[in-house]
Amino acid sequence: MPYTTEEGGRLNNFAVEPKVYQAEPPNKKQQIQYVILGAAGLILVGGLIFVAIAVS
Repeated sequence: MPYTTEEGGRLNNFAVEPKVYQAEPPNKKQQIQYVILGAAGLILVGGLIFVAIAVS
């Protein structure tokens, strides 16, 4: 672990930084999956709102 010594003999411990990488854009299959999940989420939230209004 990387330690540094400060005044008075105190040790300071620094965390190891992870490697940085550039994210890749989603491919066509992933994009379709995102659209399907988004539509399912909208249907779920819409259904919950409908049930809440119908019950009240």
